[in-house]
Amino acid sequence: MRRFDAEYLASTRRGMWDRREALSGLDLGGRTRTLDVGCGSGELTRVLVEESPGEVVGVDADRALLAHARERAPVVAGDARRLPFFTGAFDLVVCQALLINLPHPEHTVREFRRVSRELVCGIEPDNGEVRVESTVGGEAELERRSRARYIEGVETDVTLGEGTRRLFEEAGLSAVETTRYDHEKRIEPPYDDGALEAVRRKATGAGLDSDRETLLSSALTEEGFDDLREEWRAVGHEAATQMQAGSYRRTETVPFYVTVGRV
Repeated sequence: MRRFDAEYLASTRRGMWDRREALSGLDLGGRTRTLDVGCGSGELTRVLVEESPGEVVGVDADRALLAHARERAPVVAGDARRLPFFTGAFDLVVCQALLINLPHPEHTVREFRRVSRELVCGIEPDNGEVRVESTVGGEAELERRSRARYIEGVETDVTLGEGTRRLFEEAGLSAVETTRYDHEKRIEPPYDDGALEAVRRKATGAGLDSDRETLLSSALTEEGFDDLREEWRAVGHEAATQMQAGSYRRTETVPFYVTVGRV
């Protein structure tokens, strides 16, 4: 399973649940005990605590991330594929961007069904449907090409999204419903530290370097990777120039699918 650090999770989830209507099917106000599986640093856990009067528990295999999540709710170290809880211990089991990182997500969904006595929810993106708009010419197309290579090289299904519904039905969950929720990540003036760092990583090539192994697992050659890196550096330099003028704007729209099934 792929690992992420707290800084990455915070940056990619910033503003994720400023709007929460897509969570209405979870009846969070009526929950008594909720489990957030693969809670990471607790970005979704915080939302669950704010919306539910009942107990919220987080579980993750990464103890370093749990140190952050512990500030939001009680947490337990554990494997999502073998949850350390009794059958029917929770009335809601939920995960966010977890199944896309597992080689056999169907096993985990069956574990969700086992430890829930009422509802199971998976909030999963389709990274193949991500859209980018930018004031830098060519950035959107470069993003599309880079993402296509990344998806080709990654070992799990990072385009799962709406396909979570099939996993739920195959696991024996009933009354399965799916709601699409678009998470928009914007860079615009005034630029915060996160925006400045994102452009710095483009301009230095560091952003692509972090995905080097995955990209080279696709049909991309070493020479092709170097060419792609230079393209990103050029885009990053142009973005930095526009930032200095206060004119750089970028919007990335990531479609998430909130799938809910009943035990």
